[in-house]
Amino acid sequence: MGLRTKFNLSFIIVAGIGVIASGFISYKMLQDNAREEILNTAGIILESARANRGYTIDEIRPLLKSLNQEFLPQMVPAYSAHANIRRLHARYPEYTYKEATINPTNPASRATDWESTLVEYFKSHPDKKELIGEQQAAKGQYLYIARPIKITKEGCLSCHGNVDDAPKALLAQYGNANGFGWKMNEIVGTQLVKVPMSLPLQRADKAFKTFMLSMSVIFVTVIIMLNILLNAIVIRPIRKMSQHAEKVSMGDLDAEDFKAKGKDEIASLSSSISRMHRSLVSAMKMIDE
Repeated sequence: MGLRTKFNLSFIIVAGIGVIASGFISYKMLQDNAREEILNTAGIILESARANRGYTIDEIRPLLKSLNQEFLPQMVPAYSAHANIRRLHARYPEYTYKEATINPTNPASRATDWESTLVEYFKSHPDKKELIGEQQAAKGQYLYIARPIKITKEGCLSCHGNVDDAPKALLAQYGNANGFGWKMNEIVGTQLVKVPMSLPLQRADKAFKTFMLSMSVIFVTVIIMLNILLNAIVIRPIRKMSQHAEKVSMGDLDAEDFKAKGKDEIASLSSSISRMHRSLVSAMKMIDE
């Protein structure tokens, strides 16, 4: 096995380990960044819904009450949040927001079996303020953020407490079968945002493939350049010194010395071979005399 082959084999093994390690680290980093992007998007949607709820409670509800409106859907924070997110959903149908409730006034807000498990989780973990996870759906993988809906204001019980105290307009619109009997500090549902993971993960995969392709091109370019330099600095001088030594060993004492330029190990070896050649010539002359 030649010196060049040994060098290339060693370089390929070392560089290959480096590329594999870099690929593993970069893939994990890109996937983590994609998940962080998804999580950030879900958080923005959830905070947007929360802001709309606050706006309705602080500004819309008092305004409508001042106009002697006993009940309008626009007075309900959940209605405001859903109305806002519904406009976003029209453009981005994969993004969903729901205030899933076990016993809702509006049947559209009734929690599914899976959503009910989230509500029960918050009930059994009252100190838990947020739950983040992934869900496999028909359209792909989704990341979700869930937060508990807890009754913390007495005003909520005016519509959801005793059915006899509920506004007549509310009963006329939704009936008296659901959405009542809530109590203070009770967890009645969950705010749930689901964001698709496919697009950010696809971008991460594309970035990873581009990175690995770039690394491969750099790797091939480096090994070609190193081979050119290896040939010029090491292989060619050693080959010439080997040829010179071969001639001398075969009895050609008049063979021309090869002198490598520089002060490195190759030049030192060249000088040593030349001295050995001259010493051998001197010794042969002394024998002949």
